[in-house]
Amino acid sequence: FPTSTYIKLWADTQRELDTMLQREREEFLQPEEDREKVMKMLATAYIQYLDIFRNLEAAHDHLIHQQKRAAVRQALDGVMGRILEIKKEMVALESSECHYMDGILMDLKRVPEDIEIPIPKYFIKENLRILQEREKYLHEILLNAGLLEQEPVTAMTLEEGIKVIQVAERARQGRARAAFMKKIYLEEKRQSKKEEQETGKNPDDAATCIQKVWRGYSQRKRTENLREEEMVFLGMNSTEMINGTGSLPPHLEAMSSLQKANALQGEVQEREDLSFRQELRKTEGPHIKETLQEQISQCFIECRHITGRFPDYPPEKTGGSKAIFIEKHPEQVAEELAAKKEAEKKEKGDNGKEDKEKAKAKKPQKAGKQVVDESWKMGPSNFLSILEEGSSQYQVFWENRDNRSDFLQDHDPELIKGGEREEVEEEIRVQVDEVMQEKLLKIKQALDGETGQGKAGKEFREKKKRERHRKPRKGGCENLMTSLACRTVDSLYQELAEEGLLIKVKHVNLSDYIGYYDCLRNILRETGAQPMPSIPEVRQLVALYGILPLGSQTVHENAPLVKSLLLAGPAGVGKKMLVHAICTETGANLFNLSPSNIAGKYPGREGLVMMLHMILKVGKELQPSVVWIGDTERMFSKGAPKGEEEMNSKRLAKILPQFLKALKPKDRVLLVGTTARPFDANMGPFCKVYQKIILIPKPDYLTRFGKYFDQALWKHYILRSGGTLTKLVNLNCLAQVSDGFTQGHVVDVVHAVLTELRLLQMARKPLRTAEFVTSLARHDPVYKEEEETFQ
Repeated sequence: FPTSTYIKLWADTQRELDTMLQREREEFLQPEEDREKVMKMLATAYIQYLDIFRNLEAAHDHLIHQQKRAAVRQALDGVMGRILEIKKEMVALESSECHYMDGILMDLKRVPEDIEIPIPKYFIKENLRILQEREKYLHEILLNAGLLEQEPVTAMTLEEGIKVIQVAERARQGRARAAFMKKIYLEEKRQSKKEEQETGKNPDDAATCIQKVWRGYSQRKRTENLREEEMVFLGMNSTEMINGTGSLPPHLEAMSSLQKANALQGEVQEREDLSFRQELRKTEGPHIKETLQEQISQCFIECRHITGRFPDYPPEKTGGSKAIFIEKHPEQVAEELAAKKEAEKKEKGDNGKEDKEKAKAKKPQKAGKQVVDESWKMGPSNFLSILEEGSSQYQVFWENRDNRSDFLQDHDPELIKGGEREEVEEEIRVQVDEVMQEKLLKIKQALDGETGQGKAGKEFREKKKRERHRKPRKGGCENLMTSLACRTVDSLYQELAEEGLLIKVKHVNLSDYIGYYDCLRNILRETGAQPMPSIPEVRQLVALYGILPLGSQTVHENAPLVKSLLLAGPAGVGKKMLVHAICTETGANLFNLSPSNIAGKYPGREGLVMMLHMILKVGKELQPSVVWIGDTERMFSKGAPKGEEEMNSKRLAKILPQFLKALKPKDRVLLVGTTARPFDANMGPFCKVYQKIILIPKPDYLTRFGKYFDQALWKHYILRSGGTLTKLVNLNCLAQVSDGFTQGHVVDVVHAVLTELRLLQMARKPLRTAEFVTSLARHDPVYKEEEETFQ
């Protein structure tokens, strides 16, 4: 589609977003006692925000104008964060990660696919070059360490070799002939110029040449106008298109927009880092500097006139001269004074009274007098302000903007200057602070006789004293931490890769985790039961808690923080695939801390602490990062450790809470555990480490068969392995027989049947259902008793 289509999509979506924000102000701020009504209201807002999210992501992905993309990006991040906040409220309301929303989908005329979580493409696109270089560097490290086998180079056949030689020889002959013809042409041209210089040009020939050029030009213009009039007459064009205000037919517009986008993308990327800082420093810098100095001087003079002495210059930690220009209303000043007085009273208050009040608070109230407010009210949001700010910026800068003349999708210099003017002012303010501080000190010495080493000098001496008398910390890890602080991130990255803790990510997308909605589960949920989540619900939860926060820094810092995630399910349901999908969709590093992988590496508690510090340092510096622990129940096993390997795993389990505590909202690092036997773990510490637990089911009949879907499990893997489906392969029979088996079993069966020899025989010996059934019989299914233990 053309760029104008996505500008219109952005405008329509922004209007929908404004309507949603207005609804939130009216509905969500009012307390509500009816829980069903609250759930319906939240689910409706959740689905509508997902629709807005999908449209904004499409607009952001296809727009070329960098400033428009930045405006869409702000709204996109705000909508993602708001979806996570609403999800948190829904989970708290129902005490369940999965919700029954079929009725609301029908009311809104939506299908279940509309609540799939879209993955923004900018997670990868904006850092594509860095990610490719990092992947190449990791590949080289693993090759040099012998942890990765080099792909064998396939030998070229004789026919392919002859073809390559023929192509190269024909190209050489073509280039030689072209050079020879060019040489002849230049020789003839040189000869004709020489003859013209000798004889001189005839005026009639010159006039004829001019006439020829002019008549050709005028005839081409006349023909072009006639063609346009004919197209308008036939209804294949319009006067708006001729004037530049209309659009081409859809297929032609799509082709032209694609060519235009490819041509402009490179130019826009070159203009992306355009800056006007130097120009602002030259043109506006002197005026800003002079104005700041005048304002600061005037402030000090007024202060001396009122108090009789010059004030102390505000220190840099409080903002320097910026603290002088903070505008405060009288009410704010009165509130600050009142707060200070209250703080002083609290400090002087009797501790006995406080203890009595605490004791009273601890006493349980009588049952008859207990009052519980059961009304629901929406919690405070960190993203509504971001969305409202983005909406106001859109209305000011972009809503009434004429986009028809902006063919080159060029930048708007005033918008760039507006954003950089604050940075330039801050740079100049720091310089002015240094000058004015010295000036104030000299004036004080001349008029008041002050040395200027009052409060600031005292603070400096106290700081030096504290540093001098600081005691060294106890513990044997101090030398290790000091050595880590001196090492570069590249050296730590290389060491972790050589030790096998930093592994290569398999390129799988979240959409490759195949599964379809099962309405029967929702019917059970409606009756009050809590069945295992369906595969689409697993995809949604992984996207909400894993991919969206890791992909966006704004979302991770402001959304409800999820530091750890547990994927629990029978062996072969795709837990490891989901871990790799999280890394693929966000471009994250993958650290493998599975008990089997860390065995014999960094032994002892000090070694484990150093290993986690290395991972934390590299993960924060090269974020986003995922720390994966496979078979995590072994670290939390109930019995006493039997060997050194199990002892090391249990030590790691005790250090993990400290590791999670060290993660701040700005650190896009996620701990993901996978387990096939969570019931073997000690549930107390196990559930403390993992904030969110996602149960992963085995595939249902619809997922295995999927007659009316493009990607059913059996069909997808048979075709992907090179097989051909005929009437002799009964997919319905395979789906029925494979009830209870996992995706891993299906993949193993397909690979076992479709060997290289079998693929060569397929032309004369088509595939049969019995081949897959025979291979499937060698595997053990997931029995009902095992599945019930997960619930």
